[in-house]
Amino acid sequence: MYELKTKETDSSVIEFIEKIDNLKKREDAFKLLDIFTETTGYKAKMWGTSIIGFGSYHYKYESGHEGDAPLVGFSPRKAKISLYFATGDTGREELLQKFGKHTSGKACVYINKIADIDIEILKALINRSVAFLQKTYPQGGGAND
Repeated sequence: MYELKTKETDSSVIEFIEKIDNLKKREDAFKLLDIFTETTGYKAKMWGTSIIGFGSYHYKYESGHEGDAPLVGFSPRKAKISLYFATGDTGREELLQKFGKHTSGKACVYINKIADIDIEILKALINRSVAFLQKTYPQGGGAND
């Protein structure tokens, strides 16, 4: 049976951020921590070894695959900062057009630094993602201590 690699852990978010070698990336991670916490109202939790997630939801696909994931999150990786938003939300692309310098994949939006993006658009992306996932997966809509 498939085992999820990215699960919520009890690891310290602050300790994780403090171990980031690049000072600017560490400062940006603390800023993102504040923005995501303030915007979602959820306490940050580590998911796996490198994702800082906010809130959670339980998904179940028609294939039978199911699991838990953060509603939104970010990961200050060496190359770029990964921002995690809901997939399947068609309105996301419209906001991304006004977001600033970024690249995007299916689930991730990648930025180099916070100075490259519009913080108000980031907050809108966070709110939109949380609302979309809570509507799509109401049974597990956002529990987090």
